Amino acid sequence: MILQCSHISKAFSTDVILSDVTFHINEQEKAAIVGINGSGKSTLLKIIMGQIQADEGEVILRGDITVGYLAQNQEYQSGKTIFEEMQDAKPEIPRLEQQMSTWSARMEECEGRELEELIRKYDNARHRFEQLDGYSYPSKLTGVLKGLGFMEEEFSKPVNTLSGGEKTRVALAKMLLQAPDLIILDEPTNHLDINAIAWLEGYLSAYAGAVLIVAHDRYFLDKIVTKVIELRQTHGRMYQGNYTQYARKRQEIMDALMKQYQNQQAEIRHQEAVIEKLKSFNREKSIKRAESREKMLDKIERIEKPMEEDTQMKLTFTPRIQSGNDVLQVEHLSKSFDGMSLFEDISFEIKRGEHVAIIGDNGAGKTTILRILNEMLPPDAGKVSFGTNVQVAYYDQEHQVLHPEKTLFEEIQDDYPTMNNTEVRNTLAAFLFKEDDVFKQIKSLSGGERGRVSLAKLMLSDANFLLLDEPTNHLDIDSKEILEHTIRHFEGTVLYVSHDRYFINTTATRIINLTNQRIDNYIGNYDYFLEKREDVERAAGNVLDVGKQGSGLKLGPEDSGTVQGQEDAPIGGQASWQQQKEEQARRRKIANELKKVEAEIESLELRNEELDGILADPANGTNVALLQESTKEREQNEERLEMLMEQWESLSEDE
Repeated sequence: MILQCSHISKAFSTDVILSDVTFHINEQEKAAIVGINGSGKSTLLKIIMGQIQADEGEVILRGDITVGYLAQNQEYQSGKTIFEEMQDAKPEIPRLEQQMSTWSARMEECEGRELEELIRKYDNARHRFEQLDGYSYPSKLTGVLKGLGFMEEEFSKPVNTLSGGEKTRVALAKMLLQAPDLIILDEPTNHLDINAIAWLEGYLSAYAGAVLIVAHDRYFLDKIVTKVIELRQTHGRMYQGNYTQYARKRQEIMDALMKQYQNQQAEIRHQEAVIEKLKSFNREKSIKRAESREKMLDKIERIEKPMEEDTQMKLTFTPRIQSGNDVLQVEHLSKSFDGMSLFEDISFEIKRGEHVAIIGDNGAGKTTILRILNEMLPPDAGKVSFGTNVQVAYYDQEHQVLHPEKTLFEEIQDDYPTMNNTEVRNTLAAFLFKEDDVFKQIKSLSGGERGRVSLAKLMLSDANFLLLDEPTNHLDIDSKEILEHTIRHFEGTVLYVSHDRYFINTTATRIINLTNQRIDNYIGNYDYFLEKREDVERAAGNVLDVGKQGSGLKLGPEDSGTVQGQEDAPIGGQASWQQQKEEQARRRKIANELKKVEAEIESLELRNEELDGILADPANGTNVALLQESTKEREQNEERLEMLMEQWESLSEDE
């Protein structure tokens, strides 16, 4: 056990946040803290890190461990470049590298005791360098930065010129490279795109240390954690398993508690009816028996009714009128910023009732597409056409459609002047803004609160086509589930941008992947996208070799396995479905063989570097057997590398 939180309690003024919260984290364990917004998750992390003092209880961290902590917002000030900042994650490595280089050069000029001393220092430094994985550190550094969404040309950017989200990613990368015994992360996925989140999942799942995460990303939690600490109504409870298992167990517990409560209430009602009946007899013995029953009833330890917090938004989307079947037609759309093309010549259409998710890397142009559709940005080329009776409502992730100086009440009433005071208050109450909350200014609200106001306005719009930009950002899990339910049952059409894979999985009927300045279509949810992505991208690559395809490709259950282009014609025009499957299988086999060959080449080259070090080491100068053996192995490796290179070239030609 590396972390123990015992009976933690915390209140701010009269507002109790945490009450008697107890849990522990074991070595290499991956755990999550979950709860609604305001339940005390971030407060608990700050108590663990010693940034806030608990009113009661204690935090015990094992004395020999290192801890890394990533808060939600990073005030990261550094004049260094991203790459230099990463090198500082393990400052001992470049220092040792410099020492080894200096001592190696001096060895050539020394002899006798001085040489022996230098060899001793060099060997000690090299041993420590190897302990720190110094030889692999540059490639690991590059891999972590790329995994979190940085391109190599960005490595030279000064940290103090980055956006808040980029600084958070730098801080996360640096912490991962430091490899502490316990990593504590507060909403680590907020500033990551889908690919970076998937990369982080894999990294943390394989991480040798322990991880404690606060996150609202259920897909992310399902992939990583094996323990969930729930904060609800100021108390904590531990559950074993991932998020889905926790949610199921929690519901089972709530159902059992409710059944116990209902059974006891039924028994109480029964006893009260009996007592009342005995008293109605108005006889001494019956009255005594009634009194005896009353005493027994008073001694019963009453089970409290299981209560949920009042956190349930009342959200419904109801179109005022139905649109035509053709909702949106996008033709040959292109957009660039500062000479950099986001997307070029993309085309797609959306039919009534579709729930379409746009996904892709950060900076690919997803939000730009929505803003063009909402006439907030002009396209460079192409046109957008809406169908008959289409009424559009837009949800902006930055909430720029809200007015910072207005109160919540004014924000609703000014946009919907026919609503009376009671109707405005009832609407805001449905989104958990009650009493004096309605007179708060928009600028004073948290991100989650602004999101709820935007959703309230979206609901009141009665639109039949919803454009949503990251609608789950800043929403807690309970609110996300309500929004998911509402979207699934919405009778109109939805086009949204999201990196919340759980949300996409439960609401999307189709996915548009914006990649390499083009789009690929997938008729299905996120799991289906993962299953078919490799096939589609490989097929898209084949198509792009023949000629640019603006609208990408379609692939869905109704395609019966056929990859289709814009005109629904088979790839290559004549190839049968069976031929395509055989070709895909052949290519997969070659790709696998290529990976094996490349892995062996890399392994042999690394071994040759080790052998070069042995042969160049003055300490081995008198060890003839070792030098002969190393020389022979290196020659064999070179022969094998020649064969592998030829094999690689042959496979590459066949690919």
